Amino acid sequence: MNKKPLIFLGFLLFVVLTFGQNTIDVVGIVNPTKKSINIKQTIVYKNVTKDTLTEVFLSDWNNSYSSKSTALAKRFEEEFSTKFHLAKDRQRGFTNIDYIKDGGNNTLTSERLKNQIDVIKVNLKEPLLPNESYALKLEYTIVLPDAVFTGYGYTKDENLELKYWYLLPAIYDGQWQYYSNKNIDDLFIPKSDISISLSFHKAYNLTSELNTKNETEDGTLKTVTLKGKDRIDTYLSLNQNRTFNQVTTDDFTLVSDIEEKGLSPQEKAIVTDRVTKFLTDNLGTYPHKRLLVSQIDYDKNPLYGLNQLPSFLRPFKNDFQYELKLLKTALNKYISNTHLTNPRKDHWLNDGLAIYFLMKYVEDYYPDTKLLGTLANVWGIRSFHLADLDYNFQYFLYSMEAARKNNDQPITIPKDSLTKFNANIAGRYKAGVGLNYLDEYAEDINFRSLAKDYLKGNQLKIVTLDNFENFIKSKTAKNIDWFFTDYLNTRKKIDFKISKVKTTEDSIQLTIKNKRNNSAPISLFSLRNDSVVNKLWIDSIGKYKTLTIPNYNTKRLVLDYDNVVPEFNQRDNYKSTNGPKFWSKPLQFRLFKDVEDPYYNQVFFMPLAQFKNIYDGFTLGAKVYNKTILRKRLNYKFSPQYALNSKAITGSGTLFYTHNLEDTNLFNITYGIDASYQSFAQDAFFRRIRPNISFGFRDKDDLRSDKRHLIRLRYVDIARNIGPDAILEEIEEEPDYGVLNLRYVRSSPGIINFSRFFADFQVASNFSKFSINYEFRKLSKNNRNYNFRFFAGTFLSNNTDTNSDFFSFALDRPTDYLFDFNYLGRSEAAGIFSQQIIIAEGGFKSKLNTPFANQWMTTANFSTSIWRYIQLYGDAGLVKNKFSKPKFVYDSGIRLNLVEDYFEIFFPLYSNNGWEVGQQNYDEKIRFMFTVDPQVLLGLFRRKWY
Repeated sequence: MNKKPLIFLGFLLFVVLTFGQNTIDVVGIVNPTKKSINIKQTIVYKNVTKDTLTEVFLSDWNNSYSSKSTALAKRFEEEFSTKFHLAKDRQRGFTNIDYIKDGGNNTLTSERLKNQIDVIKVNLKEPLLPNESYALKLEYTIVLPDAVFTGYGYTKDENLELKYWYLLPAIYDGQWQYYSNKNIDDLFIPKSDISISLSFHKAYNLTSELNTKNETEDGTLKTVTLKGKDRIDTYLSLNQNRTFNQVTTDDFTLVSDIEEKGLSPQEKAIVTDRVTKFLTDNLGTYPHKRLLVSQIDYDKNPLYGLNQLPSFLRPFKNDFQYELKLLKTALNKYISNTHLTNPRKDHWLNDGLAIYFLMKYVEDYYPDTKLLGTLANVWGIRSFHLADLDYNFQYFLYSMEAARKNNDQPITIPKDSLTKFNANIAGRYKAGVGLNYLDEYAEDINFRSLAKDYLKGNQLKIVTLDNFENFIKSKTAKNIDWFFTDYLNTRKKIDFKISKVKTTEDSIQLTIKNKRNNSAPISLFSLRNDSVVNKLWIDSIGKYKTLTIPNYNTKRLVLDYDNVVPEFNQRDNYKSTNGPKFWSKPLQFRLFKDVEDPYYNQVFFMPLAQFKNIYDGFTLGAKVYNKTILRKRLNYKFSPQYALNSKAITGSGTLFYTHNLEDTNLFNITYGIDASYQSFAQDAFFRRIRPNISFGFRDKDDLRSDKRHLIRLRYVDIARNIGPDAILEEIEEEPDYGVLNLRYVRSSPGIINFSRFFADFQVASNFSKFSINYEFRKLSKNNRNYNFRFFAGTFLSNNTDTNSDFFSFALDRPTDYLFDFNYLGRSEAAGIFSQQIIIAEGGFKSKLNTPFANQWMTTANFSTSIWRYIQLYGDAGLVKNKFSKPKFVYDSGIRLNLVEDYFEIFFPLYSNNGWEVGQQNYDEKIRFMFTVDPQVLLGLFRRKWY
């Protein structure tokens, strides 16, 4: 065959398209058994800038699954997920490229970026001039990853969920905007006219937002041709069951597989029609015929809170639940498909608009719906302040959750730099709440209407956030610079209080204090008998602002009475115009924790039933505390309890204050005091008082980093009350003592690479000691665990009783004279509870003849995987006691690492004692690690979000 006509046609295609639109033409053949698609593709890329280009970058996000060292793999690691790291090679995806040619059929050189193997740099044979286009012809094969990682790929039901599956050009806007896949669905690509011809087994059904132009069958092979103009989203679903339904409305056709049990197709159609009408009325006419929203889309950005409870517990009606699921997913898809911002850099606006209109939808159709749904009317629950809150209050609540914990971030930073909680929840909600705040403040505009005008005017255009800022500023006479500077670009909190009030018969003079360096406005309400008699917005507040307002027989002045302003602390927003100045809020007692009610000083009670240790057994009592759902700076808790076994009054109390610091590596200072009283043996009790101060450090520019530094200084005062029936191996002559303890901790608790180091100094009246501890864990690329720990400690002085090892370094089971560890049977010398182990100091598992060191000790602990959670461990060290030579000690055995640091079992094999398996009472040599603290276990689930 003569190839010259083909070359000429290719060259002609190149010339003709130099002034055309971006176009992408894909021809693919699907092989489900191999999880692969063979692709032939043509990309016509237009240079819309004034620069001349010599290279083009292509995104190959399917290849981000190809190894454990990609940005995607790192993302999973940062969020404490091992599912990708532990996956088998056959579960991963990758791309094999056969060739990349230009329109003249010339082979082009290309390379994957060194640190971004899902980005390809293509070197052009001829420069791409401004306003001209360049044709690229590609042939390659993709092997799809298992969908278990991100929801996209090859599912367990042998279906195919395809997004970002073929090669896509990056955008050049003066510089190349290419990004690696980090499972946040934010690929920035130019809109294109798209044609996809896909061949697959006829047992599959193809669902797409694109328009179906042709469909043929040849034996068992079905070929479908899809086309779309000005598209960026080409998600496809190849499913063996027809899971998607479509509802054609007066506005457009909505295609969805989002399910909600208990709803008939007719009910879903009514809901869909209302949703599409709302979208069109508020966002403008959708430029395409079909909008596809999938369950995968929803799962990646669901309705958080009570909506995620199982259906039999969920306090919302099925139609309401389905309606908001559909609406939220459709809003996100609608806006992202038409408002073409950079989804990694300029994500906040699309996110904020979606939340803003979600709030408005609830205001329009469900204004009386409460945050707790039907639970708000249940006896007992309806007395909580949480039951009084409207459904939309959750957006303030979740956004403030991050701020109160000092984990909030400016919402304009790149999306991949946000923590998971900020990217998925707090940042989105802060943006939506902020737009509503702006809407309420700028009373001379209707933001809802302006947003529609803005979206219509910029539909299918690549825009920056400057476009939005300039548009809104041009429509209002109010100064709204604060919104685009302080609110969006910083972590500055909004926090005001009414500091002074002076009342006359006709007027009220008041002073508002700005507690933060923030230029945001605040609303002031005048109330009489809980009715609003006046409202005004106050701006340009420096440190203080004094103003005079009409009296109107006002009884109370309230800042932000309608909860529009996302204010950091609302507890000082109320001020009485008469009555006591110091104690102007009534005291309120509540059973169980609640959302803070700024009108009251709240005190909470909660019944307690706990198991602390075998000596006290189960304890019954109550907790009195002030902690609300949102974290406070000043916290107290008192927990008197009666122990059923020891028949004594036990309990604890805590008072501490956390001072948060922003934009500095020192991010918090916590100081306080705690006290406790409980048994440590039969008929033996300890009283512990610990005044303390700690300094926490982190990287202020990278809150995703898990690296932390801590300096803690505390004084531990111990008094022991030892009764006549006490059973103890040894009893100190002086039962009371105090220890000053200074510790420095550096930690990086990653799930693939874990490290922790601390240096500890203690001084008491009769001893001083210093120790260091270093621990390192690694999950290798071949899925083998390596654990190494090193400990070294020495007494700087030791004048303790030479016959007692109470303050000595311990080889296998520390005496824990500071009472830091949660021993179930602290003083047991035999029995199951004596076999509990807490890895500290020596970290040995076998009980050897030299269990303590009163001079110095150094040990090393090592373990590695044999199979899954079964590991082999070995310990070695030197123990030095006074008046004796150092002794070499060692042990080894099998470790069942069921939940690391929380539930582990150790089976000794060989040590200084010899072959332990063959010795008597081997079952007594087995050691276990176990925690019963639910807060510790909850930390396993919270860590991926922060």
